[in-house]
Amino acid sequence: MIFSVSPNRSPPKTMLTDTTLRSAVEALWDKLWSGGLANPLDAIEQLSFLLFLKRLDEREQDAERAAKLRGKKFTPIFPSPDLRWSHWTQLPADKALKHVKEAVFPFIKTLGGAGGSFAAQMENAEFKINKPSLLIEACKAIDAMQISAQNQDVQGDLYEYLLGKLNTAGQNGQFRTPRHIIRMMVNMRDPRPGERICDPAAGTCGFLVNAWQHLLETHTDPRDITYDEEGYPHGLTGSKLTKEEYEFSQTKALTGFDSDSGMTMLRIGSMNLMLHGIAAPNFRYTDTLSKAFTEERAYDVVLANPPFKGAIDAADVNPTLPVKCKKTEILFLHLFLRLLENGGRAAVIVPDGVLFGSSNAHVDIRKKIIEENRLDGVVSMPSGVFRPYAGVSTAVLLFTKGGTTEKIWFYDMEHDGYSLDDKRQKVPENDIPDVLDCWNHRRDAKFQQKRAQRLADLQKQIAPLKKDRLEHHAIIHRLKFEEVVSKTPDKARDARENAEAELAELQSRIRPLQTEINQLTRQFWVTKDQVKAYKYDLSASRYRQVEQDEEFFEQARVTLERLARLEAVAAGEVAELKERLSKP
Repeated sequence: MIFSVSPNRSPPKTMLTDTTLRSAVEALWDKLWSGGLANPLDAIEQLSFLLFLKRLDEREQDAERAAKLRGKKFTPIFPSPDLRWSHWTQLPADKALKHVKEAVFPFIKTLGGAGGSFAAQMENAEFKINKPSLLIEACKAIDAMQISAQNQDVQGDLYEYLLGKLNTAGQNGQFRTPRHIIRMMVNMRDPRPGERICDPAAGTCGFLVNAWQHLLETHTDPRDITYDEEGYPHGLTGSKLTKEEYEFSQTKALTGFDSDSGMTMLRIGSMNLMLHGIAAPNFRYTDTLSKAFTEERAYDVVLANPPFKGAIDAADVNPTLPVKCKKTEILFLHLFLRLLENGGRAAVIVPDGVLFGSSNAHVDIRKKIIEENRLDGVVSMPSGVFRPYAGVSTAVLLFTKGGTTEKIWFYDMEHDGYSLDDKRQKVPENDIPDVLDCWNHRRDAKFQQKRAQRLADLQKQIAPLKKDRLEHHAIIHRLKFEEVVSKTPDKARDARENAEAELAELQSRIRPLQTEINQLTRQFWVTKDQVKAYKYDLSASRYRQVEQDEEFFEQARVTLERLARLEAVAAGEVAELKERLSKP
């Protein structure tokens, strides 16, 4: 059963930039707090349960409609209609609370099948809303949010927003990866049917959800797919998957682990997977850096954004990892290599320090990836990608277990489609489509030749404009001097203003050409020998060749002549002043 947004619903919006929705979430948060859920984690968990029940009912409605349209038999999730949100939220408050506690909540604990990871996580879960009025108020608030009409991953955005309220948010590097970055990484690694996909630090399971959607999107008739304003697909059926491929994708393809001992993130992640169509999530509590986690060569694809910092139990680090290293980002890279089958592919986020750090641990992991495996690519991302929760600069490493590194593909991303400040509002500048285009054609000689030719053409067009710009700077510089020393400064000022207007027009012609030149030079290749010469440094800025514009500097001879002229003018004015003062 596939969750999709009904076509008759309103256009999707982005959770964090929708002030109306944000205000509604704030009001609901206040209701939960004043209703006795003073622990933020409790509030988030209980809100998650309610959202899950709401979305589960909506998914049931969508599936009913789809089955009716296709003339197929409908098999409901709910064994009884009175377990559905649309039923019990209409009951009187006291009866609704009693029904949820005694029937609805016990029912959702059974989802995913006995012995599954979801059942294990939900075993000790409690429904902690004890005030009938609070339950109904919360349900009405959730209905008013029209969450199903928002972006398909609005629930993940909502968790991200609420987690930002916690004092611990981001302190352990556990902030959620923006979904457009996840989608880019999944597209670049292109998971296929029959492959085993793992996220060893899964959080809310964004990578696994997107991997599942990628499998469906690439195996659905394009005529059945619609895309929302942010480019996310809807109407995914996976109709081109064989029965065996679909069953494997549902039961064995997706595996996630998380070390949240409080179970909140595990429950949220599992519910996220279920709401996106994974009936029996395989998402378990495990510290994947520990001695207890011994899996190796078990996966074909690893997708992850592991914690960048935080305390670790050094005594419990798995002996297959560098036990003396205390940096989790380095330990996880060693783990990813251990988990991958030969030929397996990874796309993982690392802090910039991993790219250029000079410690033995930093150099050793870069050397291991490059010398013993194949480093396919490095995407350097702008530092604002994780705002407002962290300003850390990051990169995506793309590598393949085994193989030989000969040369490495780089992309120096400068824009991700959102402002790089705390507001993260949508902007037109977005390198991600070009990242994907360049990645998919990185070994296409005709594609590369076409870009190179376009670059050469642009540079030919822009060269005379830049030369003219320098000449205008010289003219303006001279005219500013003339305004000071001339006996007719108005004439010089008019000439300067005309020259400045011409310069502004020149800049408007240069700007789009320069923007395209910058775009074309963000992709480049670096040989292994080049990287090796710099202790395997993977900083894009070290290797990217950026043409520096020639700055205008007045000739020293002209400057001296003008200084002499200024002195003469000043001397003349002083003499004139003395003469006036000497007269009675």
